[in-house]
Amino acid sequence: MIETGKNNNSNKVQDIRLHSRKLLEISGVNNVESFDNEEFLLQTELGHLTIRGSNLHIKNLNLEQGFVSIEGTVNSLSYLNPGSQPKNKGLLGKLLR
Repeated sequence: MIETGKNNNSNKVQDIRLHSRKLLEISGVNNVESFDNEEFLLQTELGHLTIRGSNLHIKNLNLEQGFVSIEGTVNSLSYLNPGSQPKNKGLLGKLLR
């Protein structure tokens, strides 16, 4: 389990659990900005989080509780730098190019 934990400047908490690179569970999720089978962009309590992999799909989503679980092969997780704008590479972003 990777726990990003409490930030000293706030009470924001986020837990990230990756099970054998096949199941990703994330708490502290505010919104799913975009997604396709290779990339998810989530707005979280601690910033925008990009998840990349293959055959990715949502297994469970509950934004009221701030929880999402994603199945597929996870290759990377990365937070965008504060202040940077997320690139909308999801299906809608690809269609609107």
